[in-house]
Amino acid sequence: MLKIPPRVKVLEALGAIADGRVKVIDETKAEVISSEGDRKYRVYYYENLNAANSTDNGTKFRHYIGYPIIAFLMLKGKLPFDKRFSEALKGIDWKKVNSTFKDYSKTEEFALEKAKERGVDPNELKEFVDGVMEEIKKLRLVYPWEAK
Repeated sequence: MLKIPPRVKVLEALGAIADGRVKVIDETKAEVISSEGDRKYRVYYYENLNAANSTDNGTKFRHYIGYPIIAFLMLKGKLPFDKRFSEALKGIDWKKVNSTFKDYSKTEEFALEKAKERGVDPNELKEFVDGVMEEIKKLRLVYPWEAK
């Protein structure tokens, strides 16, 4: 089973959508461009199998539901999405921020501060992330090869 991601991945997914970096190919596939524009991740979601996979590092090497999967599921209506929060996270270079802080909770604080500067109440955004995390847990996604 895929692990639950760090909270900041929900914020990254929202930012990716606002940046127009998520391209839905069909019902089961999407492509997501990294925040620096140098990588393209392939994302797969098979609703009938309750399975997902992506070529991003978090999904591939750390075995959690990476932000490309979260973004695809938001666009498919399988996870909550809020355009206002998404727009408030537009243009963040997530790779650079993650490399700078080397701590997801500090990256989350940075993103919440950015959103605040753009008129979003950080507590409201945190509550939204809490809700998305609860929905992610309920999904109980597996890798396609683990599906029964």
